Amino acid sequence: MQIVFMNRLSRISGVDQEIFAQLWIGEEEGLWRLGWRDFSGEQETGDSLWYEGGSWNEMLCVYRHELAVKMGDGYRPLIDGVFHEEDNLSSRSQEQLKLQYYSEHYGNEAVFEELCSWRRGKASSERKAPYILASNRLLRMISAFLPRTPEELLQLPGVGEGKASQYGADWLSITSAVEREHDFPLSWVNHTIDEESFVSWHYKQKELKYKKQLERLRLRRVLLQGIEEGQGMEQLTALSGVSRREVLEVVEELEKDGYSAEKLIAFELSEVTSEEQNNIWTAYELIGDNFLKPVLYKVYGEDFAPADGLDLYYERLRLIRLRLRREQPATLGMAT
Repeated sequence: MQIVFMNRLSRISGVDQEIFAQLWIGEEEGLWRLGWRDFSGEQETGDSLWYEGGSWNEMLCVYRHELAVKMGDGYRPLIDGVFHEEDNLSSRSQEQLKLQYYSEHYGNEAVFEELCSWRRGKASSERKAPYILASNRLLRMISAFLPRTPEELLQLPGVGEGKASQYGADWLSITSAVEREHDFPLSWVNHTIDEESFVSWHYKQKELKYKKQLERLRLRRVLLQGIEEGQGMEQLTALSGVSRREVLEVVEELEKDGYSAEKLIAFELSEVTSEEQNNIWTAYELIGDNFLKPVLYKVYGEDFAPADGLDLYYERLRLIRLRLRREQPATLGMAT
């Protein structure tokens, strides 16, 4: 096996005892291997094989995820740039991450719960998904820094003029009732947090990010294989362990990346009449393919309410839209 990459890492353990490790990537006849080797002094104490297979992309995902785990545990590399991506944060991004770190560790839990309660009520009254109004990250920021004025609110990452004008008064009515220890601007945060704890937390965030990427990559591979074998939505859902909606989302990603899901589309639409399929196709040509609900109303009528729900019909619309976008890419978007 030929070693194509190697890096040395170390961390402090116990009373100033430094532990070393080695990370390596090897290749032999198209087979990639990725491993981690622990050292104690000059002696090797363990060797772990993280990956063995023919996919460079999957190996790279495993590499990034496992490395983030180790760096979250305190290991630091001899050679920087170990994630093989743009890893240099701007000073502004670094400041925003530190605000996020502080808010996760020092937020006012009672205020956070009150903001979450506000979000549930507002989402219900406006018939919107709660995350569209405000993310958990943003609500934690507000609960930690307790802004008093619209100007202070706008200093928080994730708050723009639109959200501030829509919901700022509601948020400020909650935060203004609570005593706070620190004022704005928030430059004091940088001197308050422990730098090493922040760095470890940052790598934990990377660990979660790369774990999701790895899971997505493996899900794509499972679905591609299932589609090639002629499996339908029910089988793909059982095989992958995710919902039908997520299966469709990944299938749409695959089509966008140049893979064909025609076998799946043909299988799922085999019992849908040609007339119904043509009506859906024509509706897309008339209305455009950005939104599904207008097409649903156009084809089935605004009062359409089948006993088993609309999910199956939305699936049909999405599958036919995949075929439409593949065959008529120039007509994407909103029809005129």
